[in-house]
Amino acid sequence: MTREEFNKKLENAVISKSEFCERAGLYYPTVNGWGSNNKSVPIWVESWLDNYQKAKLYEKLKEKVFEIEGIEV
Repeated sequence: MTREEFNKKLENAVISKSEFCERAGLYYPTVNGWGSNNKSVPIWVESWLDNYQKAKLYEKLKEKVFEIEGIEV
């Protein structure tokens, strides 16, 4: 994944680079360096972001179902 693809994935997942670093347990300078100076974006990042998006969607759907069913959490 290129730096541009990574940034687009972050944008699509509606997560900032800072939040990604915090959630993934990574240092910002490390992540910010991906895609430059021969430092590629690790292969696991794409699936992590895909799963993050799916989890967010699941939570929204769950909340909506609970709302419709009158279930309080």
